[in-house]
Amino acid sequence: MAKKIVAKTLIYAILIFLVILTLVPFYLIMVNATHSSFEIVTQLNVFPGGYLKENYEKLQQYVNIWSGFFNSVLVSVLFTLISGYLGALVAFGFEKYNFKGKTFLYAVVLASMMIPGQVSIVGYYRMGLKMGLVNKLATFCLPFFAPGVTSVSTIFFLRGMICQGVSDSLIEAARMEGCGEFKIFNKVVFPCILPGVATMCIFNFVKSWNNYIGPLIMLTDTKKYTMPILISLIKGIYLTNYGAMYLAVGISVMVVVVVYLFCSRYIIDGLTMGAEK
Repeated sequence: MAKKIVAKTLIYAILIFLVILTLVPFYLIMVNATHSSFEIVTQLNVFPGGYLKENYEKLQQYVNIWSGFFNSVLVSVLFTLISGYLGALVAFGFEKYNFKGKTFLYAVVLASMMIPGQVSIVGYYRMGLKMGLVNKLATFCLPFFAPGVTSVSTIFFLRGMICQGVSDSLIEAARMEGCGEFKIFNKVVFPCILPGVATMCIFNFVKSWNNYIGPLIMLTDTKKYTMPILISLIKGIYLTNYGAMYLAVGISVMVVVVVYLFCSRYIIDGLTMGAEK
């Protein structure tokens, strides 16, 4: 009995330590956002300071942070919705349909995961230039148009979920009822894999929110810049206001934290779906 208590106490102590270790960087970002640049570079700040208002005013002088915030939200939300739906649709096609070249095509899709996004930058830019999508935010709402941020992982993950959670007999029953293929996907398959779709949507949102190289290459209008680019612009060549930079990073990070806090249940449900039969 004593050994169990000691073991449980040790486990909880380790977990608490890991939680604190994880939260410390976020806490330091928020604390440094309230201090001046001199205080940040000369000392370790553990408690909040009194320079929050001044840092915010400096931040607004450097960049229009809320314009970048709105652009990032618009791009990330649309990209997440489109990539989640299309990824599920493609996964359904690969799993439940037999067609010529299916194995080879799926192997090509998986192999594309090993290609760094930076390798495709020139190709993305040339394609966007020919399609008239350069310097347009709509470009980054498309899953195939964001270097380093693709929905291949969504296809791979959801195909496994469809294999485990959607039986062929269920699809055949829907066909016997007169349902078309798209209706089967929207009314039968998609609800069954919704936890998995939600999980991948969360990951895709974070990837899209942090995407830096794509908007940097494809956008030239400062009014259309997203948060990662605006944060990089705060850093000057000869002088950097670290307080303003920490404040901008804090605003950007808080969105990701809020998304994870409110959607963590979907991540757990999606990752454990099919574990019990």
